[in-house]
Order: sequence, then C-alpha cells, then structure tokens
Amino acid sequence: MRNWGVPAQRLIPPMQGGALLGWLAPLAVAIFGGILRFVRLGEPRAVVFDETFYVKDAYSLIVHGVEMATLGDVKNPIADQRLIAGNLDIFKQCGQPSECASFVAHPPLGKWMIGAGEWLFGMDPFGWRFAAALAGTLSILVMARVARRMTRSTLLGCLAGLLLALDGLHLVLSRTALLDIFLMFWVLCGFACLVADRDWARRKLVGWYESAPVTELGPRLGPRPWRLAAGACLGAACAVKWSGIFFLVAFAVLSIMWDLGARRALGLREPYRGALSYDLPGGFAAMTLVPALVFTASWAGWFASADGWGRNWDRATSSGPVFFVLDSARSWVQYQTQVLGFHSGLEDYHPYMSEPWTWPLLLRPVSFHYPTGLPPSSCGAGQCSQAVLGVGTPALWYAAALALLGLVAWYVSSRDWRAGATLLAFAAGWLPWFYYAIADNRTMYLFYMIPVVPFMVLALVLMAGLILGRQDAPATRRATGAAVVGAVALVVLVNFWWLYPVLTAETITQSQWWARMLMSSWVTAAPK
Repeated sequence: MRNWGVPAQRLIPPMQGGALLGWLAPLAVAIFGGILRFVRLGEPRAVVFDETFYVKDAYSLIVHGVEMATLGDVKNPIADQRLIAGNLDIFKQCGQPSECASFVAHPPLGKWMIGAGEWLFGMDPFGWRFAAALAGTLSILVMARVARRMTRSTLLGCLAGLLLALDGLHLVLSRTALLDIFLMFWVLCGFACLVADRDWARRKLVGWYESAPVTELGPRLGPRPWRLAAGACLGAACAVKWSGIFFLVAFAVLSIMWDLGARRALGLREPYRGALSYDLPGGFAAMTLVPALVFTASWAGWFASADGWGRNWDRATSSGPVFFVLDSARSWVQYQTQVLGFHSGLEDYHPYMSEPWTWPLLLRPVSFHYPTGLPPSSCGAGQCSQAVLGVGTPALWYAAALALLGLVAWYVSSRDWRAGATLLAFAAGWLPWFYYAIADNRTMYLFYMIPVVPFMVLALVLMAGLILGRQDAPATRRATGAAVVGAVALVVLVNFWWLYPVLTAETITQSQWWARMLMSSWVTAAPK
C-alpha cells in the first residue's frame, strides 16, 4: 500500500494555455526580435571591434580547416581593408603552410558558426554577422519556451522572450561577429534541456508510481535524451569559449540535485541512495563524456590538417599510425595548455576594460564602432555620429538586479527550485570573473556578462509572476500586479527605443549621441 507523504501529481504542475499557443506566441516574439537583429545587419560596413580576429579566423577555417595568419595587424589592418573592398587575398604567404599557422586563444566552434554564414552569404558584413543574428534570434525563442516551462505560463514565457529581445547588449552582440553570443546561446540551450529533462524524469517517476510495485529506491529511468542533449549543448558552449566550463560544472550539480529532490518528493524510503545509484552514473556520462566528445569534435579541422598551430604532422606521420595518434593527442593537449596560459596572463590595458563587480551597473560599456570624420551632410547638422555601443538596456539591468535580490529572499524562505536554479546560473557566469580580476588582474569587458543576461531576464520574470499572483487571486490583486509588470515592460521598451540608434550605427547628430550617453563613464577612457 502506498502511503507516501507527497502526491505524485505535484511533481508535474499543469501548464496554463494550449500547446499550440505555447509555440505560436513565443515564435511571434522571436520574429519581432529577429527583425530588430536582421534589419540593416550589414551596417556598419566595417570590421568592428574584435571582428578583426574572428571574421578572418572563420574564413580561414572554411578555406583551410585551421586558422592561418593574415596580412597586417591591429595597427595596420591590411586584411580588414581588403575585406571591406571585396578582396579576399588576405593570407600571408609562407614557404611552408605550417609556418603561417596562427595561434588562437579560443576553441573553434564559434568561428565555424561565423564561417557558415560567410560560406552561405559571402565575405561581407552581412555574411559574417548572419550566424550571430540567427543565434540571437533563436535564443529569444529558447528563452520564451524555457521560461514558459518553468512558470507554467505562456504569458510569462513571452514576457521573458520580449525582455531578452529588448536588451541592448544582446542586440549588439547579435549584430556583431564575436563569439560571446554563441556562448550565451549554447549555455541557454543547455539549461533549457536540463529543465525539460527535469519534467521528463518526473513524468517517468509518476508513471512508475501509478503502475509499478513499490521499491525503496524507486525505478531506473533509462536513457534520458534531454540530459544527453544538455551535455552536448554545454560541450558546445565550452567549444566556443573555455568559460563555458563554469556553467557545465554548475548545471551538472543542479541536475543531480533535481534528481535527489524528485525522488524525495515522491516519498521514497531511500531517495538519496536511489538517485546516487540510478541517476548519478548516467548524469556523469551525460555531463562529462558527452561534452568532452563535442569539444574534441570541434577541433576536427585541426586534427585533419597538417597546417594547424603546433601540429607536428610531418614528424608524426613518418613514425607510424600509432605514434601519429599519440603525438596528435599530445600536441593537442599542449596547445590547450598554451591557450589556458594565455588567458591567465592576459593583463594588457584596454580603454574599455572593466571589473566584474561594475558590470551589473553598466558603468563601463564597450565602444564597438565610432568612426571619425563623418560628413555633416550625413545627418543634416554640423557634427554627426555613428556608434555601436555595447551596453545593456539600463532599465532592464537595474530591474533585474533588484529581482535577483528578491530571488535570494524567495529561495531562502521557500527553497523554490526555480529561484535556486536561476541564482546558480547567474553566479556561475558572474562570480568566477572575480577570481580572475583579483588573482590575475585579467583584462575583462562588460560583454562577458552576456551568458547570464537570460538568467537576469528569468529572475525578473519570476518576480513578475509573484507580483501578478496566482490565477485564482482576487481580480483587484491581479489587475494591480498586471499594471506594475506592464509598467516595467513599457519602461524597458522605451529605454531600449531611446538607445537603439547608438546600438545599431544609425547616423545621428552628435548632440543626439551625447543625449544617449547616460553616464560620463560611457565615453571616458578606463583608468590605467
């Protein structure tokens, strides 16, 4: 006889609204965000900020399979100038191709994604920014769907997608060929897959509860496709930037904690032993072996080419197949060690560098593009400006900061899993940078925050759900909550609209540009 304390039905709260609306409404929000990201995507017609590294590395991957050295440097950007002129003769000429191998600081997946856009649409600004715009647009859809699943509300899911679409930093990185938008995309997808796995596992437990004989440990759940997908996505995040490892570790812990909680909520006599015996082995494989395979596979071009940095192809092939495999692995591990050493020793001054504790306050954004010498005729005034400023929407970020504090109080008082998961994800993407700032004095920038922006949005949406109240709350309570949430969303929309010209390189008068510089630190150089 089952006499467990918690009804199994509570493991899976009902979803509000139909499945069709649950897809159509988030898709509509994603299309809106996609329009913002794709319209005038080729503007500015220039190689902006760190595009100078990734655009050429991506093209080299498409042409050569590995990153090769290009003409010029940051102070003498010959290759950049040729690209804008339509000349693809940008690679250095060497006696041996391996002599032109380029040492790169990041894994290749993000550059492969940029290169896919270049291959499809050509080596021009639209082509090299296409993949970033697509990833940014898809992330809005994923945001809406995961928020809907967590809140069981299509309305709140769409609010989450809309707020992400209206974030200035997300917009800028979705319109720029940098790696960070891809890191954010894969981290968000990994989190979404884990949330789906949480529901999937609980449905399996409920099915067992209703039909199978009682056991102390509970059932084996078998293969868990959503958790395997989560591992693949988080491996992809690491294959874009090494900092994806912070999320991988945090989410692996989160997944097993959810398994422990599910078996305990079902009332099993040995919930922890059941989770450790039945769930942990599969979770270990999904969150270690699968990410490792994805990360290694992203280097396929390096393994298959003789021209990559540190490849030692000739020496390896002349010594037999076994030595070839072993030496390839040794060379690859040595390369990863060099990359990690590069990142830990990165201390060069940059005028737009900032410290991680200042990021939530948007004290020091990054100027991606600000050309000088624009003709007065371009804006109808004496002085004109055309800017791409990498900054979040202040109304959204400040509201999210308050919401995160609210989540701390909510989690302490109720242990709500949604609050805990959101806080953990935010901490995993933000707090590790404190170590690098203090211990290594590393050069860092505001846009390193982009992987946690979805979780800032999620914090705001979760608090919006509390403000709105339950569906069966009194009408006055619901109306007041809706007014408050609607007002916040409207303020974010107006703030985003006001900043939009300096996020997308619209040509405006210099006085209009100054009016949008909300702090003096947005235009002055960082102290040395």
